[in-house]
Amino acid sequence: MDRGKPGSRMHVLSDAAGLPLRVGISAAGTLDSLALKPMLSPFPMGHEPHADQSKPRRLHADTAYDIPHLRRWLRGQRIGVRIARKGIDSSERLGRRRWVIERTMSWLTGYRRLNPRYERHARNYLAFLGLAAALCCYKRLLNLTM
Repeated sequence: MDRGKPGSRMHVLSDAAGLPLRVGISAAGTLDSLALKPMLSPFPMGHEPHADQSKPRRLHADTAYDIPHLRRWLRGQRIGVRIARKGIDSSERLGRRRWVIERTMSWLTGYRRLNPRYERHARNYLAFLGLAAALCCYKRLLNLTM
């Protein structure tokens, strides 16, 4: 709590180009790994005809997501995993793709309403975060059409 305001953590799932596909928030003290399943669960992952077209094929994540049961769950969902292993993988090789999500987070926190968090209610903050993600996609679409 900072001056009576709740702390929060942003969770962003983006595509390879850095467009935010899904955004979420959690309390500042929660682990990042606890938000992974809820972020991926709305994607259809069954044996439906078009299920494989909309779900992510590969997931790149940092060491906060290096938990064996998450790796097993992702393997069971047929999602390729590239998660930095604690104490094994160097940050040099993994940084080749990390800049994409870092840039996306920078785009989102560049909106004045999101950083710092002014909203007292989580639903309002999540709504502004979703609006910022939609604006990022809209700006990218404008750049592609011009």
